[in-house]
Amino acid sequence: MIFQRSRFLTQLVVISALVFVTGCNTNSTSNDNFTGLKVKLLVGSALGDFCNQAAKNFNATQPKLDNGKAFQVKCEALGSGDVVTEVVGLADQLQKGTVQADAADFPTIISLDGDIYHSQLIYRMNQISPGKNYIPDIIESPLIANTPMVFMAQADVAAGLRKVADPYKVLVTAKTHRDIDPASPPLTVHYVHSAPTRSNSGLQTLVAQYVSVSGKRPEEVTVADVQKFQPQIQQIQSKITRYGVSTNSLAQSMVKNGPFWASVGSVYESSVIVANSGLTQGQQRYQAVYPKATFTSNMRAIIPNAPWVSADEKAAAEKFISYWRSPETQKIATDLGLRPGTPGVALGTKFTPEFGVEAQAKYDSLRPPKPEVVDAMLKSWQESAKKPSLVVVVVDSSGSMSGDKLPAVQNTLQNYIKNLGPKEQIALIDFDSVIRPPVLVDGTPQGRDRGWQFINGLQADGGTKLYDAALEARNWLQKNLRKDAINAVLILTDGEDAGSKIKLNELEQELQKSGFATDQRIGFFTIGYGKEGEFKADVLKEIAELNGGYYSQGNPETILQLMSNLQVEF
Repeated sequence: MIFQRSRFLTQLVVISALVFVTGCNTNSTSNDNFTGLKVKLLVGSALGDFCNQAAKNFNATQPKLDNGKAFQVKCEALGSGDVVTEVVGLADQLQKGTVQADAADFPTIISLDGDIYHSQLIYRMNQISPGKNYIPDIIESPLIANTPMVFMAQADVAAGLRKVADPYKVLVTAKTHRDIDPASPPLTVHYVHSAPTRSNSGLQTLVAQYVSVSGKRPEEVTVADVQKFQPQIQQIQSKITRYGVSTNSLAQSMVKNGPFWASVGSVYESSVIVANSGLTQGQQRYQAVYPKATFTSNMRAIIPNAPWVSADEKAAAEKFISYWRSPETQKIATDLGLRPGTPGVALGTKFTPEFGVEAQAKYDSLRPPKPEVVDAMLKSWQESAKKPSLVVVVVDSSGSMSGDKLPAVQNTLQNYIKNLGPKEQIALIDFDSVIRPPVLVDGTPQGRDRGWQFINGLQADGGTKLYDAALEARNWLQKNLRKDAINAVLILTDGEDAGSKIKLNELEQELQKSGFATDQRIGFFTIGYGKEGEFKADVLKEIAELNGGYYSQGNPETILQLMSNLQVEF
């Protein structure tokens, strides 16, 4: 069992214990005061909005079972990899007797954003509980919605991608888009897709890359092929700007940051629609390029044949699924850019060139590979093909970090270091009134030991030289830039700047010298740690977005998961 021996599973087990509180987590679809039967849906992030809207409308009808028992449904949306990990983790606890079948954490309905992760869920559940067949086969689970994987690019780049038979194959060697098509602009190929360990679109993209370079159908690819074609996959991955948990957020970042940040991305067709739906004045429209063969992201409703699904829960699930697949409810999906899972439902107004897509798109829909081959692909990506990274993590250790803040940050940094991959490096800098020298940490035992020493030495005291610390981190990274890697700065602070020599406008001018329009391409990410009003969120957002990153807000309860999600970006 290759996957079980990989670091990837270890990392996901850690993640499965956390509450997914940022990005795609949505939990507001039922009344917390409701005392009847509560039915939990655990769905992939691409289905999250559709699930929430459908659940809200369904609950408003005050549904009841045939026996008169009232019930409500509630959606929770995670990355598809996280859905699999959470369900497998719960099933493992049930097997060991550490959790009971009636525990509220168990989902009654599961949905993954594609058939590959559905296949992986069956495979891993059968490893834990052989012969019990808790998860129905793919064809036994009704389709709720679907969307194909596409390439997303501005018109001049998209035109060139459409001319080649296999865009993934040309990404192996092309350095600029003019290498792909002489009529394309001489723009360096900068590529984005989500992390395959967490996101369905990322996993489908990784498998499609192997299909392309091997010349085989997905179901024909072997474990030996994964090793054989790893160098070509690594060449494609070398063009990555950033990974990410959310497909839609990557597409929206492409629009916001422009083609020098990422000239092409592998996303859902629905992500292109969403990105074009939110354009502001001056932003260019993006187009979907449909490969001749691609994965259709089939989102199905899975009711486990498992001890944790009672007869009443199953009956309630079936009623909601029928409502979910009704033509009236399916119109919600088309408004969100998803194709309906029920035949005969009109696509609606967003499936047009105005939103960058083709209503009658034609492509060969690929099938999932063998689960053990997918495991090998994920292991190979994590250990070898994934683009390396160097991230300077800047930690505010000023006096306001006393109380429960600093211990939560220390615990978070410990998990960050514990989950460092073999190609990931971080430099830890803490600051208050003084900015201390960086401590270089990697995934080796010696590197981790340096990280533990840094964490143990953190003390809350002094002021907040935020701007000076940000510039110091950037300057250090400029001098130690890791070639052919993702280079970024991550700042965690709970207060406003106090005592810096440099002013905000001077910091902004400096950061522009190392942004994505330069050859240094240093990204910036910021976390405002604590309650609103304790720090200037608009300042942290401005610092991050100036260099192609983003701002997040955290607190002692959420910081662990927030940092875990940010770590996926690199």
